[in-house]
Amino acid sequence: MSNDFIYNEDWASIYEKFAIMRGKRDEAAETVAFLERYASGGSALELGVGDGRVAAPLNERGVRVEGIDNSDSMLKLLAKRTDLIKFWKADIANFRSEQRYNLVYCVWNTFTLVITREAQIACLRSAVEALDDGGFLVIDVGVPPLDGLVSGHQTSTLLVDHENTILNAGVHDPLTQTFVSSLLWFSGAEVRRLPHCVRYVYHQELDTMAECVGLELAERWGDWTRGAFTKESKRHISVYRRTGL
Repeated sequence: MSNDFIYNEDWASIYEKFAIMRGKRDEAAETVAFLERYASGGSALELGVGDGRVAAPLNERGVRVEGIDNSDSMLKLLAKRTDLIKFWKADIANFRSEQRYNLVYCVWNTFTLVITREAQIACLRSAVEALDDGGFLVIDVGVPPLDGLVSGHQTSTLLVDHENTILNAGVHDPLTQTFVSSLLWFSGAEVRRLPHCVRYVYHQELDTMAECVGLELAERWGDWTRGAFTKESKRHISVYRRTGL
């Protein structure tokens, strides 16, 4: 992830609970089943590995998974979870690996945490250099959430239950395609403010950037179960193949 945004200790301390509440733990099995096909029983590198939500179960499927992340606190969570995954601290926008992988993947909008177009292209270029010939890159990003903007501002309700209210308040800059946001988590008498910044990408732009670094689109889906990507889709899961350019 870009050095302009690093998960702080507050994010790491709530990450697992937040992932569960957002349905990401339940989704992990579908994600792993999807990714396993492209790893072909070989090796994989996760960009923004976090606490190993995906990497650990993928490793259990027989794929040799490694990971990088720029957050010490998140990597500590991964180390507590498993000692079977090699990881190192790095910026996903500019990393180098002597190892070559069958699969490089980046999930749950992590790619958009790289907050300039130039850095996103650099991320794709680094991924290409880490792939075997004919290897695959899988990127999971949301469709830009531009509904509900009022004078460049957006407030959305992510979750409400009997214990928690989670809101997201952001400011949109259309020139840079960025949202600078604060996630506000009310739980009992406690309130957390969690900063966030993303640069969103449309699928057409992602394809163009990928082509520039020697990738070609192989498949695109609307979810991990291979549902169709349509105008109603909230995300796109794009599979690129290294072309050897």
